[in-house]
Amino acid sequence: MQVKVQAESGKMDVNQAKQEHLLALKVMRLTKPTLFTNMPVTCEDRDLPGDLFSKLMREDPSTVKGAETLMLGEMLTLPQNFGNIFLGETFSSYISVHNDSNQIVKDILVKADLQTSSQRLNLSASNSAVAELKPECCIDDVIHHEVKEIGTHILVCAVSYTTQMGEKMYFRKFFKFQVLKPLDVKTKFYNAETDEVFLEAQIQNITTSPMFMEKVSLEPSIMYSVMELNIVSTGEDGVSTFGKMSYLQPMDTRQYLYCLKPKPEFAEKAGVIKGVTVIGKLDIVWKTNLGERGRLQTSQLQRMAPGYGDVRLSLELIPDTVNLEEPFDITCKITNCSERTMDLVLEMCNTNSIHWCGVSGRQLGKLNPSSSLSLTLKLLSSVQGLQSISGLRLTDTFLKRTYEYDDIAQVCVVCSHMNPDS
Repeated sequence: MQVKVQAESGKMDVNQAKQEHLLALKVMRLTKPTLFTNMPVTCEDRDLPGDLFSKLMREDPSTVKGAETLMLGEMLTLPQNFGNIFLGETFSSYISVHNDSNQIVKDILVKADLQTSSQRLNLSASNSAVAELKPECCIDDVIHHEVKEIGTHILVCAVSYTTQMGEKMYFRKFFKFQVLKPLDVKTKFYNAETDEVFLEAQIQNITTSPMFMEKVSLEPSIMYSVMELNIVSTGEDGVSTFGKMSYLQPMDTRQYLYCLKPKPEFAEKAGVIKGVTVIGKLDIVWKTNLGERGRLQTSQLQRMAPGYGDVRLSLELIPDTVNLEEPFDITCKITNCSERTMDLVLEMCNTNSIHWCGVSGRQLGKLNPSSSLSLTLKLLSSVQGLQSISGLRLTDTFLKRTYEYDDIAQVCVVCSHMNPDS
């Protein structure tokens, strides 16, 4: 695809207005053409013009054959202004220094810097001077820069040279442009009872043109592995939940979901169990217009770590459905999240619907810091429906402190004599 060189006016330094220079500087932005848009004019068949408007649109070379009433044409048009520059895109510019005089100019040095609110970058391809430049000849350079900051940017182009008389000359021009924000990214975290963390990312297109979302991925931190939940499995291949054509229209919002699990080597450590705040970062790649590519990476995403206190009790295994008045097993995991050794005693208190089977008040023994143990407990329900498992108590005999655990999980209790087909 050919690119269009669009000229942009600049502001000249004050000192250069005092004298005429032998060289002329032109700075132009390199942009791609856009699709031509036309305004279709139609009328009803029974109106006075009849088929006249439709015939004119069919004969118009800029319209799409068979879709003349669409505003989007099949011809390309060159940009008429500097255009918008968005964060994550690549800014390209063409710099040309032309010798307008009738004498040879020596030691020409062209320098291009980009000034942002936080830094000044040198974009020149070469920092060496050109020995001489003959009349009607020019020096050309193309610069590229991936925009990583929003706000005001100033392109500073400076030219220094020496005349035939040995006089050293210098001038510069300033080109100011704004970098806009293309996407609005919002995140939400959901902490599961297990160590899993669910991340919901809401991405909104706040530009004026559609975007093709090429990639939206989550790069997890070193302690987590990630599973993308934006694909529906159909046989061997997966299909995106957003369809085959992954376009995001202006002001539209799309939600992406990811599940993070702690890696086995970190899951047993109390520091991870208490909760890691740093989750990872989003990597977003998109294309606009005629294939212009943009890329954004968010900063490290952080969540509020859930507090588990000194002792954490979690369920590792529990059935979804159980029979009424029939014992069933659950597997619990007890973790010492404190920095001291605990001597724990387990008590089981019955509720109106849940009855524990076993000896209450049994010793679990000493549990070192960052250590955990698994217990298999037996219980039964005397009431049908969705019942909450409650009534576990852990007592630390060293400090005489009791930790109560109610509403640990829920289980569906059904009658074993009930006919499932009724």
